[in-house]
Amino acid sequence: MSETRPIVAWTEIPVIDMDRGCDFYAKVFGWTMTRDDSGPNPMAVFDGRSAGVVSGHIYPGTPGQGPTIHLTVPDTVETAADRCTASGGRVLGPVISIPAGRFQYATDPDGNSIGLFEMAA
Repeated sequence: MSETRPIVAWTEIPVIDMDRGCDFYAKVFGWTMTRDDSGPNPMAVFDGRSAGVVSGHIYPGTPGQGPTIHLTVPDTVETAADRCTASGGRVLGPVISIPAGRFQYATDPDGNSIGLFEMAA
């Protein structure tokens, strides 16, 4: 694996109201929030960045549980998921493919939400 791969691949922040969330992040950070309803969940991408750049998005969810940080794995999602479970974490749901790569939601032993992210070749 390349030594130049990013540690953080993506971040997600849950919001109750998508329009209010888009307005907040646009005003506070000066971003253009780009709505995207093509995936498994609706989202609004920070500053319109969705490919090849470390970024993130807001999505309809339950605030107060902390954001989900997607961390780049050194090999495959499946292998990282096995290590996650063996180390006291929990894997949630199926592997999801997107243009930038593949990921699977998980929690660490303390219940923090993470994504196990495998970058596209």
